[in-house]
Amino acid sequence: MTLGTSSTSRAESGRLAELSQWWRRALAYSGDERDTLLVIGKSALAATLAWVIAFNALNASSPAFAPFSAVLIMQVTVYRSVLQSLRYVGAVVAGVLVQAALGFLAGPDLLTFVLVALIALTIGRWHVLGVQGPQVATAAFFAFSTYTSSSGDAQRLHRLGEIVVLVLIGCAIGTAVNILVAPPLRYRSAEYGIRNLAHTLHDLLADMYPVLAEEVPDVDTTGVWRTRAERTEEVIGQARSRLRTAKESALLNPRRLLRPYREHPGFQGYEAVLGALERTLYQMASLTRGLDRASEEDEARQPFLQRYAAFLESLCAVAEVLTTLDETTLVPQAKRLQRLADEAEARRDEVVGETHRLSVSLTDPSAPYGILVIEATRLMEEFRYTSEVLLEAAKDAG
Repeated sequence: MTLGTSSTSRAESGRLAELSQWWRRALAYSGDERDTLLVIGKSALAATLAWVIAFNALNASSPAFAPFSAVLIMQVTVYRSVLQSLRYVGAVVAGVLVQAALGFLAGPDLLTFVLVALIALTIGRWHVLGVQGPQVATAAFFAFSTYTSSSGDAQRLHRLGEIVVLVLIGCAIGTAVNILVAPPLRYRSAEYGIRNLAHTLHDLLADMYPVLAEEVPDVDTTGVWRTRAERTEEVIGQARSRLRTAKESALLNPRRLLRPYREHPGFQGYEAVLGALERTLYQMASLTRGLDRASEEDEARQPFLQRYAAFLESLCAVAEVLTTLDETTLVPQAKRLQRLADEAEARRDEVVGETHRLSVSLTDPSAPYGILVIEATRLMEEFRYTSEVLLEAAKDAG
């Protein structure tokens, strides 16, 4: 009994510690935690304002439509709020119109509901409405309930129109709050995506080069590397999603007019870097497949792989710089990347020189040398391109 109580106490202490750390991060610096608190606060404010207008000012019979709409369209960017607001209003209007037309023509019976459901669900599949498509049916069902609980055509028209008005009010308030109260501007999310990709690449290189410097890796080891290099689709997808969010955040956002946000490096440079890192990870997968062919020991492979390990170590240093990418220090970072790229190119040349010294064939398909030299050249080109793109972006921003 005492042991169980002790375990429960430790678990509770752990949860309290995690919660405390979460709040410290939220209060200390801008990040996901603070963004979460900001969205919650803005949503609560928008919902409250919408409720006050709907309930107190308009004395609406179904005031909850307004705060619900206000919270629903509180999106991660101003542009997305406006876009989803338009789609949501369109979906609601379509659903109410379907119900109104069929209700007044056929009456509030079961067959009418079936027809309303079929038509509303069909309209909801329209690609223009996007994720708000299901709201057509939702609005139609609420409208049907309101229609059947009302008496007389005048009251029915009034209440159906009230639904549309409340949704318009909620969307207008939610969008206004999102624009006027700390509008989300997420230029830095593009950086975070690139950093994550760079961390993935850096960690893989950091595990590979010490092994290659000491021995010819066995099939199991190279298999693990190959699997890690090939399983990067999720990280790449997340990075691209962050870049899209960063681009969206600048649209319709009043904060982009402020001086501190004019000096960001632009997203074309970041997009080019992200593409280069994506290609690099694919090349790493090809490189690890080439290392599979080096799993059998021979006289030439160990010295060749030692040179190759030095080359990968230099690439690891390049990737480490990208893990700390920061728009405020792009110029020194880009210049450092160029210096490191020069060092990596020298290591690549030593790899090629080693193949000449050992008189190994670069065209023999049964040996790894040709594949590894080709991938070294491709990797070198991508990192060189990355440093040039970042330096150009930094100069343009300045």
